[in-house]
Amino acid sequence: MEKTKPRLWPVYKWSLSYLRPYRRMLSLVLLFVTLMTIGELAIPKFIQYFVDTILPSGDRMKFLMTTGLLAGIIVCIVLATLAQNTLRRQLQEKSSRDVQLSIFEHIRKLGFSYYEKTPAGQLLSLMNTEVAALQELYRQSFPLLLENLIFSVVSLVYMAFTNVKLTLIVLPCLLFYFLFGPKLERKASLNAKLLSQNRIDENQKIYESISALRDIRASSSESWDFERFLARVRRFNQSMIWTYWYNHLRGTNRRLIYYAGGLFIIMYGYSLFRSNSLSAGALMAFILYFFVTMQKLTAVITNITEQKILIFQAEKLYSFLQITPAVAECDDPVIVDNIRGEIRFRDVTFSYVKGNRVLKHINLLIKPGEHVAIIGASGQGKSTILKLIGRFYDPGEGEILLDGIPLKHMSLASIRRGCGYVFQDTYLTGGSVKENIRFGRPEATDQEVIAAAKAAYAHDFIVNLSDGYDTIVGERAHTLSGGQKQRISIARMIIRNPAVVLLDEATSALDTVSEIEVQKALETLLQGRTVIAVAHRLSTIENFDRIIVLDQGEIAESGNYEQLASQRGLLYQMAGGNRG
Repeated sequence: MEKTKPRLWPVYKWSLSYLRPYRRMLSLVLLFVTLMTIGELAIPKFIQYFVDTILPSGDRMKFLMTTGLLAGIIVCIVLATLAQNTLRRQLQEKSSRDVQLSIFEHIRKLGFSYYEKTPAGQLLSLMNTEVAALQELYRQSFPLLLENLIFSVVSLVYMAFTNVKLTLIVLPCLLFYFLFGPKLERKASLNAKLLSQNRIDENQKIYESISALRDIRASSSESWDFERFLARVRRFNQSMIWTYWYNHLRGTNRRLIYYAGGLFIIMYGYSLFRSNSLSAGALMAFILYFFVTMQKLTAVITNITEQKILIFQAEKLYSFLQITPAVAECDDPVIVDNIRGEIRFRDVTFSYVKGNRVLKHINLLIKPGEHVAIIGASGQGKSTILKLIGRFYDPGEGEILLDGIPLKHMSLASIRRGCGYVFQDTYLTGGSVKENIRFGRPEATDQEVIAAAKAAYAHDFIVNLSDGYDTIVGERAHTLSGGQKQRISIARMIIRNPAVVLLDEATSALDTVSEIEVQKALETLLQGRTVIAVAHRLSTIENFDRIIVLDQGEIAESGNYEQLASQRGLLYQMAGGNRG
């Protein structure tokens, strides 16, 4: 807690910075809120005038004029309220949208290295929980704070003009509230947050129990599972009890101050009335001002407490945005439209963890159009080489050049446009087959999509799906086999038309039949392109121009399949193992 407190103010300023682009809109909102407040607080003054002047005189003309003026003020209040609500809603939603987009953009900037170290659940929690908390600041807490503050200030001015002596009674009421109110508000807010988390835990346990019902029954674990569920229910019920307890307690504290202060005002106001220092109408107006002002002032304190809780959550977002990307584009990057595909490693050394080198002094030249395979035991840095080519990471020492340009000097868009990946695990969206292929180049026409599918040997199975190219593949594409998903991925790469293709064990997870189908699709994709493939099965790379064998992070062997096999070295041993 002590470490967090000094950060609250910068986090709060950062949170409100998303309102800065909408300063004019915020100013109009405040203007309309002020007009509403002045109008609403003028009504007790009309009551005072009615009681003190109109009723004793019985002047019908004054009554009609006063009533007409009051009706006009009410119309103005309604119009100002309508304008304020419209502008406020736009302000809230635009700022809420901006913070969500800024977090999403930063997630994308952090890149591959951050994704590999950070669980997806943590990022989802950041977007769903912390972003939602910050959006609550814009949608509810901050606007209400401004409204209540403006109302309280204007109301105190009205009260002071009505009677200064009675106004001074408000001060000890507020001081008494400050002794207990903020603590109770904070306890209530923290318990409400705990209640929300316990509700999530209970619902999660219900989901787990239903999902695992077959296994639970098969292993006769009903009692064990029920006890775990009961523990979640107890925690939820306990937090519910404490939440309601503190909610009632803070409400009681407020009402005690309202009523005690109101009682003192009535007693002191009566003595002022008896001494002709205060009129009956003024006393009535002041009592109305007192109760509404105390409600607003205590709401301000409640609001500040709730905002502190939100800012504690927002600090995670603030800290997240301070993370600098491990790979950043230079200030004036080189933009290359036509990549030829020459790749050069110059004395490249790389470590994921300091002191544990994965690659050591790699020197390698891959010519445009050359097909190069990288093999080796697990953990030798095969996939790391592909990541470095795509600039998912930067080497610790040395440099990598694409068409003679250091990757650090080239724009990331040029690198990603010129290099295409086919991974072992294919990502397909929940949309249609056509959309998944077009993912490689969104502006592609339907004819280009079909042509790419045919080139990837995917057209025949696609047209036999329930809705052909418009078939929805569903979440994680469970309706498609591994080979079908991989061929859609290859069609996506064909339509994208990259100069460099990086294959990361693209067929290792497929059965023999699927592998043959995917290999035919790959032959189409790889024609005329620079290819670097991480291979698991040597049969898939026998015809490659060159094979690089990695051992202990270094290039141990280099040559075509026949050359390396005749040397009876590492590749020969691996081939013998495969045959065995």
